[in-house]
Amino acid sequence: MGLSFCGNDNSSNAYSVDNGVLDNGCFVDALNLVPHVFLLFITFPILFIGWGSQSSKVQIHHNTWLHFPGHNLRWILTFTLLFVHVCEIAEGIVSNTQMQSNHLHLFMPAFMGFIAATTSVVYYHNIETANFPKLLLALFIYWILAFITKMIKLWKFAEASLGVQYLRFCITALLVVLYGLLMAVEINVIRVRKYVFFASPQRVKPPEDLQDLGVRFLQPFVNLLSKATYWWMNPLIIGAHKRPIELKKIGKLPIAMRALTNYLHLKDAYEEQRQTTEDPEKSPSIWRSMYRAFGRSILLSSTFRYMADLLGFAGPLCISGIVEHQDNKTEVIMNKTGNMFLGVYFMSSTELLQNTSVLAVLLFLALILQRTFLQASYYVTVETGINLRGALLAMIYNKILRLSTSNMSMGEMTLGQINNLVAIETNQLMWFLFLCPNLWAMPVQIIMGVILLYYLLGESALIGAGVILLLAPFQYLIATKLADTQKSTLDYSTDRLKKTTEILKGIKLLKLYAWENIFCDCVEDTREKELTSLKTFALYTSMSIFMNAAIPIAAVLATFVTHAYIEDVRLSPAKAFASLALFHILVTPLFLLSTVVRFAVKAMVSVQKLSEFLQSDEIGDDSWRNGDMSMPLESSKKYKYPGDTKAINRKGRYRMDNYEQPMRRQLRPTENEDVAVQVNDGFFTWGSNLSTLSDINSRIPTGQLTMIVGQVGCGKSSLLLAMLGEMQTISGKVYWSKLPDCEILLDGNISKNRYSVAYAAQKSWLLNATVEDNITFGSPFNKQRYKAVIDACSLQPDIDLLPFGDQTEIGERGINLSGGQRQRICVARALYQNTNIVFLDDPFSALDIHLSDHLMQEGILKFLQDDKRTVVLVTHKLQYLIHADWIIAMKDGSVLREGTLKDIQTHDVELYEHWKTLMNRQDQKLEKETELESQTTLERKTLRRAFYSREAKNQIDDEDEEEEVEEDEDDNMSTTTSRLSKIPWKMCWRYLSSGGFLMVFLMVLSNLAKHSVMVAIDYWLAAWTSSNPRNESLANTFDNATNYKRNYDVTQIAEHRSYMPVFIILCGAAIALCLITSLTVEFLGVAAATNLHHNLLNKIIHAPIRFFDITPLGQILNRFSADTNIIDQHIPPTLESLTRSTLLCLSAIGVIAFVTPAFLIALVPLAVAFYFIQKYFRVASKDLQDLDDSTQLPLLCHFSETAEGLTTIRAFRHEARFKQRMLELTDTNNTAYLFLSAANRWLEVRTDYLGAVIVLTAAVAAIWTTSQSGLIGLGLTYALTVTNYLNWVVRNLADLEVQMAAVKKVNSFLSTESENYEGSIDVSQVPEDWPQHGEIKIQDLCVRYDPMLKAVLKHVSAQIKPGQKVGICGRTGSGKSSLSLAFFNMVDVFEGKIVIDGIDICKLPLQTLRSRMSIILQDPVLFSGSIRLNLDPECTCTDDRLWEALEIAQLKNMVNALPGGLDAVVTEGGENFSVGQRQLFCLARAFVRKSSILIMDEATASIDMATENILQKVVMTAFADRTVVTIAHLVSSIVEAEQVLVFSSGTLVECDSAANLLTQEDSLFSILVRTHK
Repeated sequence: MGLSFCGNDNSSNAYSVDNGVLDNGCFVDALNLVPHVFLLFITFPILFIGWGSQSSKVQIHHNTWLHFPGHNLRWILTFTLLFVHVCEIAEGIVSNTQMQSNHLHLFMPAFMGFIAATTSVVYYHNIETANFPKLLLALFIYWILAFITKMIKLWKFAEASLGVQYLRFCITALLVVLYGLLMAVEINVIRVRKYVFFASPQRVKPPEDLQDLGVRFLQPFVNLLSKATYWWMNPLIIGAHKRPIELKKIGKLPIAMRALTNYLHLKDAYEEQRQTTEDPEKSPSIWRSMYRAFGRSILLSSTFRYMADLLGFAGPLCISGIVEHQDNKTEVIMNKTGNMFLGVYFMSSTELLQNTSVLAVLLFLALILQRTFLQASYYVTVETGINLRGALLAMIYNKILRLSTSNMSMGEMTLGQINNLVAIETNQLMWFLFLCPNLWAMPVQIIMGVILLYYLLGESALIGAGVILLLAPFQYLIATKLADTQKSTLDYSTDRLKKTTEILKGIKLLKLYAWENIFCDCVEDTREKELTSLKTFALYTSMSIFMNAAIPIAAVLATFVTHAYIEDVRLSPAKAFASLALFHILVTPLFLLSTVVRFAVKAMVSVQKLSEFLQSDEIGDDSWRNGDMSMPLESSKKYKYPGDTKAINRKGRYRMDNYEQPMRRQLRPTENEDVAVQVNDGFFTWGSNLSTLSDINSRIPTGQLTMIVGQVGCGKSSLLLAMLGEMQTISGKVYWSKLPDCEILLDGNISKNRYSVAYAAQKSWLLNATVEDNITFGSPFNKQRYKAVIDACSLQPDIDLLPFGDQTEIGERGINLSGGQRQRICVARALYQNTNIVFLDDPFSALDIHLSDHLMQEGILKFLQDDKRTVVLVTHKLQYLIHADWIIAMKDGSVLREGTLKDIQTHDVELYEHWKTLMNRQDQKLEKETELESQTTLERKTLRRAFYSREAKNQIDDEDEEEEVEEDEDDNMSTTTSRLSKIPWKMCWRYLSSGGFLMVFLMVLSNLAKHSVMVAIDYWLAAWTSSNPRNESLANTFDNATNYKRNYDVTQIAEHRSYMPVFIILCGAAIALCLITSLTVEFLGVAAATNLHHNLLNKIIHAPIRFFDITPLGQILNRFSADTNIIDQHIPPTLESLTRSTLLCLSAIGVIAFVTPAFLIALVPLAVAFYFIQKYFRVASKDLQDLDDSTQLPLLCHFSETAEGLTTIRAFRHEARFKQRMLELTDTNNTAYLFLSAANRWLEVRTDYLGAVIVLTAAVAAIWTTSQSGLIGLGLTYALTVTNYLNWVVRNLADLEVQMAAVKKVNSFLSTESENYEGSIDVSQVPEDWPQHGEIKIQDLCVRYDPMLKAVLKHVSAQIKPGQKVGICGRTGSGKSSLSLAFFNMVDVFEGKIVIDGIDICKLPLQTLRSRMSIILQDPVLFSGSIRLNLDPECTCTDDRLWEALEIAQLKNMVNALPGGLDAVVTEGGENFSVGQRQLFCLARAFVRKSSILIMDEATASIDMATENILQKVVMTAFADRTVVTIAHLVSSIVEAEQVLVFSSGTLVECDSAANLLTQEDSLFSILVRTHK
């Protein structure tokens, strides 16, 4: 048949126009071509010119993206138009097959229309991007022309009385409507923008967000197509391949998504309820507020979700249609003459849907649409969830800033609770929002599914659905059980972590006493419990997975078996496979429903907690709310800003400006009021109505130094807090003096700082920030002032020790400073702030005497007083009272005396005398302190040690160094190397092999078997249903049935049912295999977790002490906490999901290829596309995941540090700055999370479209090649499942990659060298009582810490006689401590030897050596548990022996008094005993050992005089017959020693008795003695 536009049928007069031009159908179709061609001719040149110029320019920044009015509507209409054109083309082609010759005019205009519509939308997008609306005129003309030509066609159809029963009439009518609507949209643009026909076109600016170059999240601003496919994410995701995604790359959030915006929405909804309720007691409902603020988005998401779910059913229906019509192809008898009008064939609407190719295309479009809607629904819920979380966080934070202090201190609201609210409850609500559309979408989906099944299969479908519904409650039960088990696992792991932390902190002591195995077993016991819990968890998880896999099989089995027995009609392949696909659709909602219900329950609990929190007491409620407003305005300003938190935004801005004002005033006016703060008849309480402070009448003079003194617990700090308004006032007033007029004039406005109080609390509080930020605390940096403050607090030496000076991060997550260092930084903060009033709460408590004096003189007297600032100082150091201008003496919560020192001396002699005796006592202490090496030098020394070892560590290795090196090498090769995201196969293998080879073998085998059986079931079903291709009913096939026929029927029924046993057996096998696979994967995980943790613990506990010096404790702990948790709980489900989805995809592709081998050709390009999608996604996903994790931590820390430092923040009046910071942190974290979820959508849309293409190719291949309908059904059903599982493969791969990093980190520790525990002598050769005498010979000893480092002791030789008391001294770093470690073989002895009682210690097994000697360390270490455990963990000694040891250490009476005696509790780190007592316990511990050699390593350095005396006495008496080696800080403590070894930089320089050395004037020993005295 030749091609011709109007066809060349013999009979027809196709080109005749006898009846008038318009009555020729072909001419009307030709007329329809005109507008399309017109559009293409006009737009193509414009587009090419535009594109040419655009590529030469730099890429236009996105602030030119302006949406013209009706933007979204236009896109929707254009897409509908395209769809209708596709239908028109299909209808034309199918009609054409019914004609004698080819009639091009049936489908050619439709095809051109399709191209024109596509062009129109491309053209529109370019005009919109360039913001040049005049060019829209071309489109306007096109819509008018197209509308007119289509109208003519419709009119002609109507004239020929063709109605709705013909498809072409319907299509034409639809097109007329669409063109009309598009015309209307175009007119609207002209109306709004006035770009033509109007004198003044409207100037338009792009949205505010897009003018800000920082906004990179473009989802709200791009066009509809880019929104649906996340096209705008491409540069980001592909760019991640070249360089990592950083925070600045993801920019800021659009205004509508920022926490502040959403907070204001939520807050308004919340407050509105508060105003409208009649009952003031009733708290506003958070649910209602959430609905008011975010309801619209949830509705939008639900709408998308419904559309996606309904489109999901198109799959099974199209399959059923394709299979059925493939069967009946042969039967369709062409009815050529019936429907000819206007010279061409007209087909009815149903006829088109009987064409299998059309159905295949429809199936493809339905899948694309369904997936697009589904992803859109997900995206909207995620965005809403993130917005809600931001709003809740801001709400909680605002509440924290106003919480009353008594709430915090009375323990009604603990830090833990607040952290939980922030970290857990808000996330629960966010997750609930993510899942909530499921709550109402799923029931609809289930009902629809059951109805369709009933329509396909009749009653037997209900049985299948019944099976699913019956098993649903079990799933819910398992889900709740899972949550409970997870909780108990968490408790055990917290416990295990606590024990591990303790071991690691005291590892040196454990090694020296050879106790590491005992404590290691203790951790293993806890781990056992945790593992038991984990096994339960694994069991429930595998049950849940099993139910998911087995339910559809069981349902299919029940349905088809009953169908075979109760229905008369044969089961056709069409129905069988359509219902199979339906069962697959039904399973998902049922599985998810249990999860969603669980989340809903959790969300309710969370809302309850939030609601209680938001209702809790706020600060300063009582006195101001009761209308007790007689106090001056200023004091009330202390509590509330005017317009409290209506719009933080505005307030935030103006308050921020205030911080920038120049803080120093040029001249200070004369203070006309001498009282800064006055309290009248004050009764204050910390809640519970018992007044803590009673009858307070006192005043703080302006510009003077006031001291508050009194015994511990008499209410000094409370008085400060009461003045700051932190306590609840029962009665009385606090007055803050008003500003003098002249000062107001000076500043132009009231300086904000007037009511800001620089406050240094008793418990030091640091921010997680640099040292400098902690001191300036938001004030402008002034170098000179900063330097003065640092000197006053003598912080310079400490800062010099820090790795980055004052730019080092300190605080919770930064470097641990000692108490004294922390306290000095807090005082420095108070000094640096330029406020008139400074409150210092016991700033000397953690400082030694030199620092206290320096701080008093330089800081308080000089720096603050010169500045004429009002200073209130709480202190116990009475020797400073002489400097005070005003003294307030307190006793038992009230003021005892108030006045100058002179007043008190004359009026209250008794008190003055009391003070004097106390001062004398302090002076004695002072002498003792000066004699001791000061505490500060000690603190600095520990800091120096920590860093010395850190630096060494950095030279040796860094945790992630290997990875970085690899990357750097790549970078040298070329500048834009792709960052490959490698799947760590090596680590995967390491993980699997930890689980045991048997389990791995079982897992692989059972998985392969399961998937083979699943395919077998479906194949059998195909064979079964195709066995009798005709669908006649089994009984009375013909009315005139003969007997023979009857028998044939019976045999046929028998044959039909003979397929059943195999089917049942296969289904049973599949269910059993599902159980086995789910169990093996989970238990493989448990086995791997057990082994990895066990090996890790043993490796680390037996590592040499050097390892602990160079590896930060936090890093080791991370392996035991975060990484172990990932290995325990996260890897197994990921692994399971990955194997399952990969095998499903592979088996599906295998089945399709088996049914239609032609499919393999199409598979190649698809596989390539899939490879690139997953490759790019995995890199980007990993980066975004890291960003999300790294931005979450600062946010949580900010919350907890705010809650801890509430009083300080409020005293300083820095709430606004902290709110601002919180909003920034929240937004940063939300940006990362949004990008991460957008990247997931990006991946899913792409893999879903790929899946749809696979379905299309499979369907087309099947239609054109195979005849057996059962197999087509099989192939298509499998193709449909691929779409669901492709993206899971990629996402699981990405997850697994992140999670395998944990295995890698653990593995890096498993390669640590252990100490050599064996030794070269057998234990049996060592005498039982060795060392009997305690004689030590050191022969030419050389020691180093590590083979890579230089020697710390060089060629030392000495001899110590049995029972001798030996002292070892030398300057810091001369190698004294290294010698003590050498006695225990803790360091590398590479030359020479130490011989004790005739045995070379390097040959002894470590356990033997260390268990036979005793040592007392400088830092006393106690473990949590009982006193008995601390003295004798091996439980080898009798109680009498322990009591004797306690008696010698003079602790017997104290321990006797404790409940439980020897079994009394020791808290973590021994915190419930003083430092001195802890040191005495260590002495008792050494005595319990009864070894003949005792080594004391600077044991007296950190204890007070009294304890030291006890120690010396005990050493002289109890250890009289033993060898005692003392390593001394203070030379004075070894002046009596019988032999003294003096070291200098690693060599032994002097060795003689102390007396002899002292007589030599120039000996190093006598120099040391002189300098120390």
